[in-house]
Amino acid sequence: MNSNFFDRCYEIARQIPFGRVTSYGAIAKQLGALKSARMVGYAMTASHGKDVPAHRVVNRKGFLTGKHHFEGINMMEQLLKSEGVEVKDNQIQNFKTVFWDPSKEL
Repeated sequence: MNSNFFDRCYEIARQIPFGRVTSYGAIAKQLGALKSARMVGYAMTASHGKDVPAHRVVNRKGFLTGKHHFEGINMMEQLLKSEGVEVKDNQIQNFKTVFWDPSKEL
């Protein structure tokens, strides 16, 4: 089950536009698994080497809760900033503006 769920998470994450972010919960909701935000997090952690922009997935308040799963101290933040996303104190600044809701886009 996990690999299929993870693959479905990756399909959605690959559609997050450059310079935008979504949340673990938004992906879970789109998959019809509303209570599975943590599983989405596990999927993002396991996504290394799979061409998945996991750096664009944050918690529901815009915090970079998965940053410790990236190589380097601030890699997640650096990747987001390189896409024009403003990050301060490990939190997306204009979160509502850059938030991408898969339920409205897919």
